[in-house]
Order: sequence, then C-alpha cells, then structure tokens
Amino acid sequence: MSVPCHQNKMNFISPAMITTLVTLLILLTAGALAMYRIERKRGGFGKVYMGTLKDDTEVAVKVLSPSSRQGYKEFQAEAQLLMIVHHRNLVSLIGYCDDRDNKALIYEYMVNGNLRQYLLEMDTNLLSWSDRLQIAVDAANGLDYLHNGCKPPTIHRDLKPSNILLNENMQAKLADFGLSRLIYKESDSGLETCPAGTPGYIDPEVYVSGIINKKSDVYSFGIILFQLITGQPTIKRSLGDDRYILQRVIPVIERGDIQNLVDPRLEGQFNDNAAWKIAEIAMSCVLPSAAQRPDMSHVLAELKECLAAEADPRGPYRTESINTSSSDLLEEVCIEPGMEIVPITR
Repeated sequence: MSVPCHQNKMNFISPAMITTLVTLLILLTAGALAMYRIERKRGGFGKVYMGTLKDDTEVAVKVLSPSSRQGYKEFQAEAQLLMIVHHRNLVSLIGYCDDRDNKALIYEYMVNGNLRQYLLEMDTNLLSWSDRLQIAVDAANGLDYLHNGCKPPTIHRDLKPSNILLNENMQAKLADFGLSRLIYKESDSGLETCPAGTPGYIDPEVYVSGIINKKSDVYSFGIILFQLITGQPTIKRSLGDDRYILQRVIPVIERGDIQNLVDPRLEGQFNDNAAWKIAEIAMSCVLPSAAQRPDMSHVLAELKECLAAEADPRGPYRTESINTSSSDLLEEVCIEPGMEIVPITR
C-alpha cells in the first residue's frame, strides 16, 4: 500500500500542491518532462530535478536512485530530520514522497547552486572576499544550530562546499542530511561508528578512535574555511602525488605570507587582518585532538568579529604569522586517497 506524501509542519502544503508533486514524480519516472521546466543534475542521493509548480513555486526534487550510494535509510534520515528542524541557514524541506515506486525529497530551490561551483570549478561569478565571509558566518550559524540549538544535538557528518547551497540573495544554507546523527548524551562523548562522509573532510581522529562527535563537524568546517580563503580543492592530484590542503596551506601560514595564502583570483582585494583571523580560526578547527577544537558557538562568534574587521580595516587582529604548531597536523592529515568509506548501519 502506498504511503502518502508528508508535509513539513512549518510549510503547509495544500492538497493541490501535494497532487502536483506526486504528478511531477510520476512524470519524472515516465520521462514526460515537457510540462515542467526541469533541469537534471546528479548527486550522491540520485538525480536532482528543478521544477516549477502550478503556483510558480520553484522546487528541487531529489529522486532516490536504486543504485544510490546512500540508499533508503539515508532518505528516511534526511526527511525525518528536516521535518523537525527549521532554521534560516538550513535548506527547507517542502515535502517528501515515500511510496513503493516513488521516493523523493522536495526542497526549496536554491537558485545560485552550491559553494563548490564558485570555489573549485572556475566559475565566472567569482565570490568577493566579503561574500566569502558572509557565507562562512551563514554556514557556521546553521551548524551551530544543529549542534547547540537542537535537542538532541545533531551531527551533520558530511560538511563540504557542495552541501552548502546559496539562494537568490547568496544566503548560505546547509543541505544533505542523509548521514546526520543525533547525540543523545549531553557529555558529547561521541558515537562509535565507521567513518562516513567525503575524503578530505573527514576528521582523521575518527579513523583512529572510531568515534565521531560534534568536533568532527568542526574539523570539516575548518577545511571549508581554508577553501574559502584559498579557493583550492581539498586534495590536489598531480603525477601520483596527492597533497592535502593542510599540507599546502600550513607552510604558507608559517611563513606569514598572507598574500600567497588567499585566493589569487581576488587580486589582493581582501582585508589582511580578517584573512589572518579566519586562518587562525580554521587552524583551531583542524587541531589533531577533538578536545582541543572550539565549539561551533565560539567559531560563530569569532567569524562575526571577522565581519566587523572587514568593515573596519583598523581592526585589532594581528597580521603576523600564526604560532599554532603544525607538525602534528601534517602527520594527522595523511589519509590514503580512495580509502573505503563504510556506510553506517542504523
């Protein structure tokens, strides 16, 4: 027996809209796409379609693929989480369908795509330095809400630029919660699990201890901060030599060479003080020991101060080289490329 589409408690869906969504899914399955303005995109979950409903509401429809790496358990996890959490920096779930033949999540459409497109794919719409600061604050705000505003707290577990979406105002929202886990212990001692996520963003300590907690998300966020600063990929492959982003940026930081740290496409149009401050925050996020890393509430507060420093070039942040020790960091980030990521059993 088919299970009807479910509505987000914070976003009422009329019977007409539900009928339209179901019809959309049937049309997608049958290949009859001419009635809707739809763009196919590929994701780990399955195909993503952009459609326009009869009331001109634009939506993104993620249809579960039978060959999806994530599968039905992750589909359920994402739907259940987004039905109960609501924040301006989390993508909104309009509804979902879960019947025998059609399984899909229906989201608000984020017209400006994802952060990865702007940072790593040589997009012609280059992000300005102030845009990068604002996106960092938005993403931190969403993650702080998951960690400290939800009860129980939630670990995202797959933070990366492609999971940070941008709306028409370039406001950033976190997305893709299929791997998210709830924390039921206030002690924040973590959950025993196999590493799951995307290589380059996974906390190296997880490989050693088998334990994941909120500080694992903090590590991933630190890597994203370095990508916002540098515009570089997490792993740069050339002639068989795979170099991780920390192995590339730490020597530059130690030399105190901020000009060669920041994305050269910005052509020097950035605030030195704010750049150093963000680099300092990023370094604290990727410290080898999870216990040494800051809470996201602290990271968010520091990033907001960076926005203030951007507005005031005479801000208080120091511009000399950061004194954070990096020798241990270089040892911790050498994860073998292609290491198998074992999906978690729920």
